[in-house]
Amino acid sequence: MIVVFTDGSSSGNPGLSGAGIYIKAEGKIYEYAIPLQKMSNHEAEFQAVLEALKICEKKFPDEILSFQTDAQIVVDTLEKKYTKNSNFQPLFQAISEKTRKFPHFFIKWIPSKQNFHADRLAKKAIQMGHKT
Repeated sequence: MIVVFTDGSSSGNPGLSGAGIYIKAEGKIYEYAIPLQKMSNHEAEFQAVLEALKICEKKFPDEILSFQTDAQIVVDTLEKKYTKNSNFQPLFQAISEKTRKFPHFFIKWIPSKQNFHADRLAKKAIQMGHKT
């Protein structure tokens, strides 16, 4: 099983954003700091999950995925399989499409203090975005 921690962060709401992805797989650690466009913090949280799924699709196809995030809105939306928010709908649909490619996809909420690796990477991604 691949364990994936995700976090999205925005500098302003909306503002320059970043995705932090911390993956534990096959006894190794993989870290990704991905600068994102200007978006809300919640959108960045969804985008972080989507970016992590894209990475898993390439690096770990056909694996069981266990995602962990401190974004309650993302967990609630994916568990209910529904959102009324028009800004989240395209992200939710893209995430849903990607998760179907894996035999099992789990997502669980964790407290922010347990998500510090992904949080650090998301903030690093914002700084990288400021430099470009």
